[in-house]
Amino acid sequence: MTTTAHDHPGERAAADPVRLLAIRDTPLSVDEVFAAVRDDAAGGTVLFVGTVRDHDGGTDVTALGYEGHPAAEAALRRTAERVAADFPVRALAAVHRVGDLRVGDLAVVVAVSCAHRAEAFAACRRLIDDLKSEVPIWKHQTFSDGAQEWVGV
Repeated sequence: MTTTAHDHPGERAAADPVRLLAIRDTPLSVDEVFAAVRDDAAGGTVLFVGTVRDHDGGTDVTALGYEGHPAAEAALRRTAERVAADFPVRALAAVHRVGDLRVGDLAVVVAVSCAHRAEAFAACRRLIDDLKSEVPIWKHQTFSDGAQEWVGV
């Protein structure tokens, strides 16, 4: 069930909850994203950090890069605004990395703060899931056996 601001009388989402959206070719900062969603009216803040792992499908990953379509930032904004409209979000932020990354690098950081933890968990889950399925950012992986794969195309 989707929670709306009307489910908790007297609680309203922030006037402009979308605080930080970016697609960058520079390292990401968990602290920056967390700071963007701090809000005194929020009792729950959920942060998701996606990192580059050393394997996929049972094969070692040796190189990985992300590429974004020129319309990716606009798609990210639409996705974030829809999540903010569907949940009583106090603040929301999402940053995705593009370019060549190494194992352990941060690929995506999203965060949501809401008055209550259940709402924050649900909104953050929806934000990362919708970002991965709707924002045109593609992953190119190279494996230890020399094989290559595009993901999300």
